[in-house]
Amino acid sequence: MGDAAFSARHPKLKNLMNSNSGSSENRNQNAYSNNLLLDGLAGLLLVGLVIWASVWLGRQTGTGSITTWFVFVAAGITALTTGFGALPFLFTRSISRSWLGYGNALAAGLMLGASLGLLIEGATIADVSNPFWRTLTGALTGAVLVVLAHKLLKGREDDLSVGNIQGANAVKMLLIVGIMTAHSFAEGIGVGVSYGETEAFGVFITIAIAIHNIPEGLAISLVLLPRGSSIRAAAGWSIFSSLPQPLMAVPAFWFVLTFKPFLPFGLGLAAGAMLWMVARELLPEALAEVPARIVYLLTGLTGLAMMAFQFWLH
Repeated sequence: MGDAAFSARHPKLKNLMNSNSGSSENRNQNAYSNNLLLDGLAGLLLVGLVIWASVWLGRQTGTGSITTWFVFVAAGITALTTGFGALPFLFTRSISRSWLGYGNALAAGLMLGASLGLLIEGATIADVSNPFWRTLTGALTGAVLVVLAHKLLKGREDDLSVGNIQGANAVKMLLIVGIMTAHSFAEGIGVGVSYGETEAFGVFITIAIAIHNIPEGLAISLVLLPRGSSIRAAAGWSIFSSLPQPLMAVPAFWFVLTFKPFLPFGLGLAAGAMLWMVARELLPEALAEVPARIVYLLTGLTGLAMMAFQFWLH
């Protein structure tokens, strides 16, 4: 039966359906507006907190003494800036299936570039014996650990949920955040060790890691947002993945000589885990949504840009 005939025979029912449809659209619009408001407020709070901490740190710099609190705040800034990676999504409303493919391709490129940069950094660390083999051992260990974690979670998709994300998407979210969190342990040690050498070197490493963390937060957000996460939740998980930085920076600052030999292994561990994630999860999902030539082009260009960015910082 056509819409015109249906409307003629059931005018009241047609009006009721139109009314319900309009109410549903209004509810969705109101929900989106409320979420956008909350996400915007959370973004402003995050930016304000980073600015306040940076101003405090700037006033303390050059006093001649580096305190434990100073190192903790510096590493805390690097963790908070990871949440900046979610903020560009405040300016876009809908994320389609094709976005999932493009997002996975971009995230794969960012993680590929970051992992290759970590391998090079770990293998060339000075004042550590056999940094190449330590880094290689860490990379193999990281790949094995993420495979084991994937197998452990794979049979429990129906039981897993993180917020409103369930099943296989929750598994992927936990793996991504877990890998980035492991990566942050090594970066936290790097911040603490750098302040154990000189204040100027520590400030430089803090700025470098803080900037470096933004695309890492973007990589996490590109995976989480198309799967149903809110912007503030994506920012929160991004920051959570970097919390080991302030937690590890302080003991590394206290015991510089003890922690430095573990840096190559830690960097390799994160790199190996990320490389597995790129090859087995992100690229296959991107190829399922977007033509292969576009996926490989995006991944390659993003990976090269990420590596160039890291080398420029260092």
